[in-house]
Amino acid sequence: MTSPKASGGERAARTRRPRRAGPALSGEQLTTVLSLLPKADSVELKASVPDTDRRSVVAAFDMDPLEAQIRQVAFYDTPDLALDARGLVVRLRRVQGRPGDAVVKLRPVVPEEVPAKLRSSPAFSIEVDAMPGGFVCSGTMKAPADSELAKATMAGARPLRKLLTKAQRAFYAEHAPAGVDLDGLTMLGPINVFKLKFRPPRFDRRLVAELWLYPDGSRILELSAKATPAEAFDVAAATKALLARNGVDLSAAQQTKTKTALRYFVRELTPSAGAP
Repeated sequence: MTSPKASGGERAARTRRPRRAGPALSGEQLTTVLSLLPKADSVELKASVPDTDRRSVVAAFDMDPLEAQIRQVAFYDTPDLALDARGLVVRLRRVQGRPGDAVVKLRPVVPEEVPAKLRSSPAFSIEVDAMPGGFVCSGTMKAPADSELAKATMAGARPLRKLLTKAQRAFYAEHAPAGVDLDGLTMLGPINVFKLKFRPPRFDRRLVAELWLYPDGSRILELSAKATPAEAFDVAAATKALLARNGVDLSAAQQTKTKTALRYFVRELTPSAGAP
């Protein structure tokens, strides 16, 4: 995030132009989302900001980069992204000033097909992520991770297996491709992330901004809002209108943080091979 001058927010408010609200879900997609919401634990509404609009959007919302929290994120996969092809994500995250977390995530999932024992686990949740024109339903097994142990794991001094819980290892084993065990995964990353929570003026909930900084200087700024399944559509409509009104081009191509990170770091492993 680039810090605006003191009058940047006021100046942006005078000069920014409303953007198009972006593609709506198709009738079929809407029907699917309606069937998923009652079975989900949470909903997150996301939109990536085109880099050409980043400075103006930061100014429009008067975001203060000095209030952002520093995070470090690493993914684990094979060089040919065998886990990604299965919809499986293994992620380790360090967080400034508090414990991080380890995640094993599967997407998409069908909530009705999740075993009752897994569904009742407090470490497991079903989440719906929605973005302009699309959505995905994920099953996530999450556990806290000590910061120093996570640092040692990212440095290769400690096996990833030891940082994951028994339940996470079992969830991974059930969904990973045959022959791809945790000890054979390659770390992709880490990548530095700045996370900022803020409340826009005259808006009744907080938004979250995440700026992902890739080693080559490229970046993704994502804005998001969380909602309960019951309030998802109302929050989505209000948030969509707010973002469009403040210069976020919701009709632009959406960049997903995880996919972009995986492909970036795979190219680093084999720079002459190009993206998989």
